[in-house]
Amino acid sequence: MQTNVGGMMSQDEELYQALLLVHDEETFLQFLLALRDDREAAIALEEASPSSPYGPDAGGWENTTIELFLDTAVRWARDSVKGNPSYKRPDNPWRRCADILFVAKSYE
Repeated sequence: MQTNVGGMMSQDEELYQALLLVHDEETFLQFLLALRDDREAAIALEEASPSSPYGPDAGGWENTTIELFLDTAVRWARDSVKGNPSYKRPDNPWRRCADILFVAKSYE
């Protein structure tokens, strides 16, 4: 995870803030761009200093291929369809979609 330096938000914080703002199509698209930026930053960190193959990459990504990412997104979405103790399903479908993709980054 990147640290907060000089008042700038880390990549993780930027992604989370983008998630919190999702309420319509445009804010969902902004979230997707932030997710893309987060992944690109993680790839750059991995190239500079590879992390252990037994855990998440340098950016906190557990699912580093599109296949793993999408499979995990579907599994988590199905597991949380009625919510769970640590997740309340939002009424807004744009936010629900963003939640699914956000969690797929690190869900095992």
